[in-house]
Amino acid sequence: MGRVTQAQAEENRRRVVETASRLFREQGTHVSVADLMKASGLTHGGFYKQFASKEALIDEATAHAFDELTRLRNAGLEQRSGQRDAAQQALIDTYLSIEHRDRAADGCPAAALATDIAREPGDREARRVYTEGVGDFAEWLATEDQDGITRLCTMLGALVLARATKGSPLSEEILTTARAALTATG
Repeated sequence: MGRVTQAQAEENRRRVVETASRLFREQGTHVSVADLMKASGLTHGGFYKQFASKEALIDEATAHAFDELTRLRNAGLEQRSGQRDAAQQALIDTYLSIEHRDRAADGCPAAALATDIAREPGDREARRVYTEGVGDFAEWLATEDQDGITRLCTMLGALVLARATKGSPLSEEILTTARAALTATG
């Protein structure tokens, strides 16, 4: 088998980061390198040609997940002709939906990665990226009437609880109640 071109190596790295970002949000950062590489369609042996360690990949995948969140927020703002209130409400409605509850792999990194990042040492890049991402998200959610941290905590807490109670009537009630609370105060 021939050597991989630089372009192919970059494509492989991008694929691993995207796959890791999804798997970490869905299953947690404890996913094995072997399983991660298999899900990426690559061999386990190629991992250390691309990354210094699994921790380095966690750092990069966390940044990728928050970049996706930022792109989603910006796209929503553009779709609503820059009307921030309408974009915020649309995001809240989507965030507190059954679809988002059921699709953690494509969902909010703040909710999906919270417990894993909490276990990371304070000097880790993933912790810094997570903290910055949460702060940016809260700032984006702020209105004249309510600070963004309160709104984010309500959304994130509701999503985590709805996922944990999925399959029970309580799960949907949590989403509905949080959405109503944010609409009434936002």
